[in-house]
Amino acid sequence: MISNSIISESPRPIWQIPIAALFFTAATFILLFALYGIQLSEEGFILFLHRLEPCIILISFGIGFTLTKSIHIDIVNSRFRPTYNIGPIKFGSWQTIKNYQYVSVFHQPTVGGDYIFEVNLWYDNNKHFELYEEDNYKEAFLIGYELSEQLNIDLLDATEPNNFKWIDKDEWKAKIASGKID
Repeated sequence: MISNSIISESPRPIWQIPIAALFFTAATFILLFALYGIQLSEEGFILFLHRLEPCIILISFGIGFTLTKSIHIDIVNSRFRPTYNIGPIKFGSWQTIKNYQYVSVFHQPTVGGDYIFEVNLWYDNNKHFELYEEDNYKEAFLIGYELSEQLNIDLLDATEPNNFKWIDKDEWKAKIASGKID
């Protein structure tokens, strides 16, 4: 059994890093300009806030080009930590979960008519922890399978509406071993 694992979104494409750097650089220059011309009066403070508006907009675009999500799992201590990464900076806190029940894989329709497959960990009868989203069924299902194996709990395939089925994990082990995963 693996005691720690990380489920992570795929890294951002390399072309997005320079674009994010441009947004962050422009925001820094605007902030420096706003600080340089600051006046210690009510009108000066209002002018400073107006100069910060484009800075905040540029920072949000930069974050949009660098934000990734990952889930750190400490199985030994029954802890999960969802983290949001903006470059090297990580935000997130540990959450303790006891009484694991099962892992489910299901799909959600998107606006464009495609589907996003989600992997959830269910615990305490009706609570769930959203672990992973992927547009590829096979990848999402393999993540769900691996986690259910690590936690030694059941796996539910809920990708067909109103036709949920429990997965025979021994059959899946054989499929993975043979390399014939549908």
